[in-house]
Amino acid sequence: MGYTLCVLGCGTMGIAILSGVLASLESRAVQLQFSSGPRPKPGGAITPTASGASTPMPTFMKLDHEETSLPERFIACVNRAESARRLKALFAAQGELAQDVEVVADDNLRAVQEADVVLLCCKPQLAHSILHKEGICEALEGKLLISILAGVTISQLTDWVSPTTRVIRAMPNTPCKIREGMTVVSTIPADQTLDREIVTSIFSSLGRCRILEEKHFDACTALSGSGPAFACIVLEAMADGGVMMGLPRAEALELAAQSLQGAARMALQTGVHPAQIKDAVTTPGGCTIAGLLTLEDGRVRSTIARAIQVATERAAVLGQPTERRSVDSMTRN
Repeated sequence: MGYTLCVLGCGTMGIAILSGVLASLESRAVQLQFSSGPRPKPGGAITPTASGASTPMPTFMKLDHEETSLPERFIACVNRAESARRLKALFAAQGELAQDVEVVADDNLRAVQEADVVLLCCKPQLAHSILHKEGICEALEGKLLISILAGVTISQLTDWVSPTTRVIRAMPNTPCKIREGMTVVSTIPADQTLDREIVTSIFSSLGRCRILEEKHFDACTALSGSGPAFACIVLEAMADGGVMMGLPRAEALELAAQSLQGAARMALQTGVHPAQIKDAVTTPGGCTIAGLLTLEDGRVRSTIARAIQVATERAAVLGQPTERRSVDSMTRN
């Protein structure tokens, strides 16, 4: 049997993760249909039998009883009724399985009580108050808590929950929504086999997933978590350059986006160093070397690297009390 996944604080990243997981399950449903004949639709359907009768099947994921690492029920938690209405409308437009997502407004306790796995997606500074609401600690006993909060350490989280609650950190990014994400997961004890399967199943379905020690998480937050924003600055600048030289805006953006995507895929799929990819297109006296020297004049390379450094330092204090963050800021100034 599958498990119930609860998303506490279903904002931008919670939506991205849920959307990616749902898309992956929809895709799996299609694959099963083609490989094994008629299958029920996600979220519960009617499956014709050999005799022509119809047999109800409660939920899609109950088809594979052995796959306990896959979710079969989803609960999304938000604070306000208005947010809940928007979220319901969003999921209603994403397919049959997404329509079964239960959106809960201002009722975290009930959602956590009914869940098997809880994904903590709130703002880092709200984590302490959310986990200390009456009954939440008890509701989390014996369950798996996955935190995607920047700057909030496993040590902090374990202090806020029951000793029987298993805590794992993950750092995904927004491209998870289209299953092109990059997620870093903290190391998982060897005896937590099912937890490992659950976590890797969730995040591997959203793109790439890598396990690293928690000490690297602040840098991962800056590089892959904030990375899409940094990449979009480069993307927008390249498109602007195309427009300046006479290209229509839509075509300029398409050329720039595909160029960045192609270069990234070359680096990932071939393992070739970016410098080699750059050198391969840089001919003597050509336009590429002229443009590259202009970028070097503008210190683009060091500026981007420094952006990662500053973002890492900021990530390290996001989950800390306001007083400490203010002191750190004064110290840097």
